[in-house]
Amino acid sequence: MSRRYDCQVPTERARGIAESVSAARRGELIVLPTDTVYGVGCDAFTPAAVQALLDAKGRGRDMPPPVLVGSVRAATALVEDLGLYGQDLIDEFWPGALTLVCRANRNLSWDLGDTKGTVAVRMPLHDLALELLKETGPLAVSSANLSGRPPARDVAEAERQLGDKVSVYLDGGPTGSGETSTIVDLTGPVPRLLRVGAIPPEKIRAIVGVLLTPEDEPEEGEDGESAAEVSLDKPVPEASPDEPAEVPADGPASEGTGRSASGPAKEG
Repeated sequence: MSRRYDCQVPTERARGIAESVSAARRGELIVLPTDTVYGVGCDAFTPAAVQALLDAKGRGRDMPPPVLVGSVRAATALVEDLGLYGQDLIDEFWPGALTLVCRANRNLSWDLGDTKGTVAVRMPLHDLALELLKETGPLAVSSANLSGRPPARDVAEAERQLGDKVSVYLDGGPTGSGETSTIVDLTGPVPRLLRVGAIPPEKIRAIVGVLLTPEDEPEEGEDGESAAEVSLDKPVPEASPDEPAEVPADGPASEGTGRSASGPAKEG
């Protein structure tokens, strides 16, 4: 049975956050507001929970969810490095509607789907989302809707689409513009725009100097692949809270910890 909390009421907000932390610890799904759209999230380090998220949306492993974080420190624990431009983009746009695709930290034990060794990470500009993320640690979060339908902009729409597949719904009122986040791939030598969203490309370009866009892709790759096929070599999260970890098996991690295959380890 799903539980819904009106987080505009202080007592309900406190209860809702506590229930969400417990649900994430149990590997269940929660719905939360962000600065873009409503998201459905879970513990990224419980494979069954991530699979439940994909199943609830009607998606396959070829569309892995992004990860939302409550701090820059939490983000840096999830990635190998931010490249030449990642820190500058974070300083300018985080918290906010910018998702960064980076090489995932190979020492972390998780399974978000067919990520090809990458992770899409974001820090949302939303006080309720950040408060929750600082309690749970980073969460795998995708837009709160069935695949192929518009992302939910209020909790009622999220509940209509996802129903009892979600344990806890946090009602933070309507989201802002409803625009999804802009996605930039930092895994190559030059930043590449994967999706246009709330932050326009010219603002990204003002920070990084050079930004590859789909128009810059060659008609064919060197090995004969089409530009579209080349671009699919890396995962592109769907319209998500957006679309953004780790919760050990025996309880939630703080936002300042990441879990390696051999056990918990502090972030660097």
